[in-house]
Amino acid sequence: MTLDTLAAPVRHSIDVKHSRFLANAAPVASVEDAGAFVRQVSIADATHNCWAWRLGGDYRSSDDGEPAGTAGRPILAAIDGQGFDRVVVVVTRWFGGIKLGAGGLVRAYGGAAAECLRLAPRLPLVELASVSVHVAFEDLSTLHHLLPALSADKRGETFDATGALLVLELPADAVDTLKTRLRDATRDRARFDDEGGSKG
Repeated sequence: MTLDTLAAPVRHSIDVKHSRFLANAAPVASVEDAGAFVRQVSIADATHNCWAWRLGGDYRSSDDGEPAGTAGRPILAAIDGQGFDRVVVVVTRWFGGIKLGAGGLVRAYGGAAAECLRLAPRLPLVELASVSVHVAFEDLSTLHHLLPALSADKRGETFDATGALLVLELPADAVDTLKTRLRDATRDRARFDDEGGSKG
């Protein structure tokens, strides 16, 4: 299953029995990004700022004073249930005077997060691979010509006496296509080293 991240930060609010729940969600690339977003959108005078984030196999959540398991985990479940990764969601609550009970809190926090994500613009996450390829000078233009068609980005380029070593980042499922096309175009002169930036 291909996971998505958010194309942009998004927010959504709901009211449940006079309590207001405001969900803020954003794409994140690191644990530091997630922590920074939580601090940025948490509202000091709100009753609770509960949150969760998912970065691949790494995840965390916080109930921020709500009964254990009634806020952070439902927010995380919303992220996972909507098929998102590299996402942080903060749900801020202003207490409206009516207690919701554990089940009501789970539904309110999880519901606010899920609805926020459901309405959000999605961006498919593509697994990227890094490859190094050495080509002769006469094949350099051929390689550069192939890069856009395969959504490949050049991350580094060093020259030696016989040609150039390029470090490329591209979708993992395009690596075999790049190898085949480049070997055909250069009559098998291109040399790949799949260990990232190391020289072969």
